[in-house]
Amino acid sequence: MIYALDTNIISYLLNGNAKIAAKLEAVIASGDDVMIPLMVYYEIRRGLKANNSKIKAAAFGEMCAELNVKTLTIADMKTAADIYAERKRQGTPIDDADLLIAAQALTNGYTLVTHNIKHFESVNDLTVEDWTE
Repeated sequence: MIYALDTNIISYLLNGNAKIAAKLEAVIASGDDVMIPLMVYYEIRRGLKANNSKIKAAAFGEMCAELNVKTLTIADMKTAADIYAERKRQGTPIDDADLLIAAQALTNGYTLVTHNIKHFESVNDLTVEDWTE
C-alpha cells in the first residue's frame, strides 16, 4: 500500500504529534510506502517560509528526503479536471489544493491520510484514513 500524507498530517508531525509519528513508523516498518503529494509540499513549504520556521523547515526537508515528494502528472491533471467537473455539477466545489491532492491520490491508487475527511469524502473511489483517531 502507498499512503499519501495530507498537509494537516505533516503539520501534526512537524509539531511533534507522537501518535501520528508512531503510526508512520509502523507503516514504514510494515513495508508500506509513504509519500508527499507535490501540492502538500507547496502548502507546507509556503507556511514555513511565511512564518520563518527554520527548524521546522529543516525537519520538513529531512522528511521529504525520506518519504519522497511525488510530482503531478498529466494523468493527475485529467483526474483533477474530472473531479472538478463532477463536484461543480453537484454544487459541492473543492478548493484547488485539495482537488490536486485528491486527484494525485486517486490516479495513483494512494490512500490519502488526512484529518480533514469531510474535505475528501465526496470524491468517488478515493480511499482516506485519519491517523489522528
